Amino acid sequence: MAFIDLDGLRCHVQRLSPQDGGPPAATAVLLHGLLTDSLASFYFTLAPTLASAGLDVLMYDHRGHGRSARPATGYRLEHFTDDLQSLLERLGIPGPVHLVGNSFGGTVAFALAARRPDLVAGILAIESEPASAAWAAKLDGILADAEHKLAREKVLTWIARRRGPHTARLARSAGSLLAETTVARDIPVSRLPAEAALRAIACPVLAVYGARSDLAEQAARLEQLLPNCRSVTVPDQEHSVLVETPDTVRDLTLAFLAEHGVDLRHPSAQSSARPVGGRSAGGSTR
Repeated sequence: MAFIDLDGLRCHVQRLSPQDGGPPAATAVLLHGLLTDSLASFYFTLAPTLASAGLDVLMYDHRGHGRSARPATGYRLEHFTDDLQSLLERLGIPGPVHLVGNSFGGTVAFALAARRPDLVAGILAIESEPASAAWAAKLDGILADAEHKLAREKVLTWIARRRGPHTARLARSAGSLLAETTVARDIPVSRLPAEAALRAIACPVLAVYGARSDLAEQAARLEQLLPNCRSVTVPDQEHSVLVETPDTVRDLTLAFLAEHGVDLRHPSAQSSARPVGGRSAGGSTR
């Protein structure tokens, strides 16, 4: 475990070097979601596979999340994007890097690619979308509702009874973040990337959605918006694709990296890396 100062923010970082001790084939930065998420969702799923495939793997807790500091304010999208850019600079990673973003982490990835396309070699976005006016309005409603409900002990008790103690701990932590910070008010007023800047993202993008997720309808829009984007839907899944189907996400990620020039070294990684657009997701590719 390590902590890095990002312009006054104490940021919790985990880094896995290539498992075989050789030089990294590429660098992957894994970006977790908002409120209930942390780098742990990648640490116990995708990160070890990428390290065994010869990648330098970087994970960190977003501001206010996990073991990173929790400032009272400063939670607009551009603050999260600043953190990512600063982290790459502090660690001396010149880019371009491959960004793997889960939910809000994917939104941060798109924002960095729109701002600094030279830093991004590719994006794998899991249940995510670029920031837009519609996105901001949707997050406004979601965060306001979560702030109201998670402040009620009755709701937290219901979550513990129906979803178990682990989910209840995550919900309680999310409630604390909402109560102690301005995140619910900051996210909806974020500075949005210009649509022209998003359309100019030329790096390869793979967007992964659960077939039963509300976000699945974003797939066609994203393919129209981005010139080098493909999407995959995972059958019978909702929003928690990463934690519910980690093997599928692993196979898709390895295939995506291999397809776009990353020399995966570990034999098991090579055998898992079927072409994106095949049957690795067990479903349709759009």
